Amino acid sequence: MSTSSPFGRRKKSGSQTEVKIAVTGVNGVGKSAVTVRFLTKRFIGEYGHEPETKYHHQCKIDGDIVLMEILDTGSEGVLTDDIIQWADGLLLVYSITDMGSVEAIRQARLVIEESRTTKSVPVAFTVVANKADLLHLRKVDTIEGERLSKEIGCSFAELSASESYDKIADVFHELYREIRMYKFGSRSTLFGRMFGHTRDKKTMTL
Repeated sequence: MSTSSPFGRRKKSGSQTEVKIAVTGVNGVGKSAVTVRFLTKRFIGEYGHEPETKYHHQCKIDGDIVLMEILDTGSEGVLTDDIIQWADGLLLVYSITDMGSVEAIRQARLVIEESRTTKSVPVAFTVVANKADLLHLRKVDTIEGERLSKEIGCSFAELSASESYDKIADVFHELYREIRMYKFGSRSTLFGRMFGHTRDKKTMTL
């Protein structure tokens, strides 16, 4: 079985798909913890301020063999045009204990909006609220994260990298599905996005 795209490409079920995902956010939000949790199923709580690191990971999602190249942006900040041009999808990570990390993502909206007009295949985004286990230190309510994701026009997940691998995996898998939709989606879906008719975004509180 295969799926036709409006650009003449065909994607066979069970075929290999290569995607590039960047995990971004300011220092201290848990980008590396989220990334390593997904890659190894282990939680490591302490990381130094390392430069960006790339990982390669293979997994199976909905019958597809997915080859992921994952960029942990390290101490390089939230978002740059270079990252946008490289990536197929992005996890925009903030910490529920740090309101400044939310504002940093909000300030990156201009780069996000520009990417939607400069790239032939749009980038998929998900806002991720990390450290949901630290309720006694919470400074960012869930509703604030939901509001941010609506401003950007993307999905939202609130979770804790320390508590569950499955919840982290769900976020990466859902982001892959959105990337796949952009690359191989139906003509009506892509035309709807081109003319501003976006689908409802999913909010995942995990």
